[in-house]
Amino acid sequence: MTSFPKQPVRRNSRSLLLGAAIASSLVLSGCAGSGGEPADTAYVARDVETLYTEARDRLSRGNAPVAAALFDEVERQHPYSPWARRAQLMSAFSYYVAADYNKAIQSAQRFLSIHPGNKDAPYAYYLIALSYYEQISDVQRDQKITEQARTALREVNRRFPATEYATDARLKLDLVEDHLAGKEMEIGRYYQDSGKWIAAQIRFQNVVDNFQTTSHTPEALYRLVESSLALGLPSEAKKYAAVLGANYPGNEWYERAYKLVQDKAPSLVAAS
Repeated sequence: MTSFPKQPVRRNSRSLLLGAAIASSLVLSGCAGSGGEPADTAYVARDVETLYTEARDRLSRGNAPVAAALFDEVERQHPYSPWARRAQLMSAFSYYVAADYNKAIQSAQRFLSIHPGNKDAPYAYYLIALSYYEQISDVQRDQKITEQARTALREVNRRFPATEYATDARLKLDLVEDHLAGKEMEIGRYYQDSGKWIAAQIRFQNVVDNFQTTSHTPEALYRLVESSLALGLPSEAKKYAAVLGANYPGNEWYERAYKLVQDKAPSLVAAS
């Protein structure tokens, strides 16, 4: 049976790590030789083992786009062969290695629609999640892909919690959550700079409520202190400063919040 790579992937070296893993893991008993190398992937009738082995060899040599096309050709020429199922998922993996993430997602989703209960379904879900994850952009851009990555990673964790895929998904979810919180903070700071204090308050409150385990929470609480004071709500400012001090004592954002409340609402500080 085909074995698929299962190691967590670091973004900067994903092609190297996954390529090496796939080259060492795809050893099929009874395979035919690879035969001559086709100049392209135009339709040429070939037996299924020759086609599959040629695709595998192209992938192991680093030519992932051609490998993906050849795996697709296995299914097209031999749709009822046991090799077709293997080729579907290997096509998705090859597109992933080639950084053609949309096609990787489409291929993996097609595999799942045809083989939802297959033993390799966890890997397909994981591959979909990775394909979204690799497309996460910086916080200055729209975060739709980041939301899709979060949904896909959560699905891996929900469906297969005891697998190594889920272990890696949980690690990546922490990074995704931090990324989304960072976007909320960027928007909130923009509203503050524009004097839109209520809009800013909503963004910072969202970070505190929904991304409280991220690195952005202390600053979000400090910004809530700022916004509350700007809105003429010193008691609210004191409340947020107290939460900040209770959860992050000694943090620089708490020190700034305490000084801000002391300067803007000294009577509240004295009464505390």
